[in-house]
Amino acid sequence: MNNSGLTPREIVERLDQHIIGQADAKRAVAIALRNRWRRQNVPEELADEISPKNIIMIGPTGVGKTEIARRLAKLDNSPFLKVEASKFTEVGYVGRDVESMVRDLVELSINMLKAEEQDHVQAKAAEIAEDRLLDLLLPPRPSEKNVGDMLTDVDPEQTNLPLNEEQIRKQDATREKLRKLLHDGKLDERMVELEIAEPRSGPMIEIFSAAGMEDMGLNLKDMLGNMMPQKKKRRNVKVPEALEIIASEEAQKLIDMDKVTKTALDRVEQSGIIFLDEIDKIVGGDSQHGPDVSREGVQRDLLPIVEGSNVNTRYGMVKTDHILFIAAGAFSGTKPSDLIPELQGRFPIRVELDSLGKEEFVRILTEPNNALVKQYTEMMATEDIQLSFTPDAVEQIAEVATVVNERTENIGARRLYTIMETLLEDISFDAPDLAEKKIVIDAKYVEEKLDNIVEDEDLSRYIL
Repeated sequence: MNNSGLTPREIVERLDQHIIGQADAKRAVAIALRNRWRRQNVPEELADEISPKNIIMIGPTGVGKTEIARRLAKLDNSPFLKVEASKFTEVGYVGRDVESMVRDLVELSINMLKAEEQDHVQAKAAEIAEDRLLDLLLPPRPSEKNVGDMLTDVDPEQTNLPLNEEQIRKQDATREKLRKLLHDGKLDERMVELEIAEPRSGPMIEIFSAAGMEDMGLNLKDMLGNMMPQKKKRRNVKVPEALEIIASEEAQKLIDMDKVTKTALDRVEQSGIIFLDEIDKIVGGDSQHGPDVSREGVQRDLLPIVEGSNVNTRYGMVKTDHILFIAAGAFSGTKPSDLIPELQGRFPIRVELDSLGKEEFVRILTEPNNALVKQYTEMMATEDIQLSFTPDAVEQIAEVATVVNERTENIGARRLYTIMETLLEDISFDAPDLAEKKIVIDAKYVEEKLDNIVEDEDLSRYIL
């Protein structure tokens, strides 16, 4: 089991490196993550009784809901899946049933574990690949036949007598010389012929039907693929590419897939995180015509998975009792109490995220490790352009973002992306041809580029 064991304070500090503000939401998810570590360290009979404290994050778009959940999963190296709640339909209707999110999480966990195992066996696979490549470059010498053997029709296998010591010594010496040339890169331009197995490709099958039938399409495809012989093709490739291909094949052989599957399923059950975005879109609201089947039906289907049930996947049954669910939504026209009561009870923690203003925008532009100003500065550096922003320019950009959000639709920090692209459009286009390699963006430049657009409200709706 891979768990970081970070304290809530340390988790919040790590999140602060990427997300500005939203202290309440960070505290809530930090406590939820720490509670998983606590559950894994209590007596086993009690651990099964402790259920995760699922969270609903409420706030407008662009304030950091998705980013908080995404960064949280990276801290713990947990299987993390983000899904849109609005893409699911009630069982019996055309579309994806809610159990498919658990199957997707299992697939993701399997791939994570395979990648980790490949890293562990990489050194061994590289050694085997090198020996296989040397066999291709220096094939064993064919046995020599004399005229008497040919006339008497002696079995060829009987003529393959063991090499004497002198022959073995010479062959080993040649092989080691070749190995040294390979290490020194002197064989990089040499071509070798490889026999590569083509990936199995059965007929494309997709089934939309009752719960669990979606997975049947995948299993049927695997079955048909196994019945058909695997095709192989010969390719001429350069030595470095050949080494990579052979090492990848050998790594796949060295991985114990039974162990990977068992560990991946355990990781999903004990530390999986499912982020349900746009959960407010499956709220029926005030309907005058009875229950809204397509929305409330999804809530009813979601309930057993959130409260804990067994989901059938192609790798075996998965218990969802301890998967952490983090739901998020703007709830602009609805409210969390519009969810069906049973589902509300399964999300005991509710956190409201604040709208972002000018001060937060200034910090978002400059403080995080992946701040927008840093991103654009580094991208322009690839064109040998030294781009810099003055503090008053950053203030002006934040002011423009705030004004446009107030006048039009409030899309939070995402507004900064549209403004930065509009602001630097000319520089980005002309960058390869510019003679002046040092560019300073100040408040005056920002005003010249954006003021006309900001003043014209109709224009700002389309451009910003």
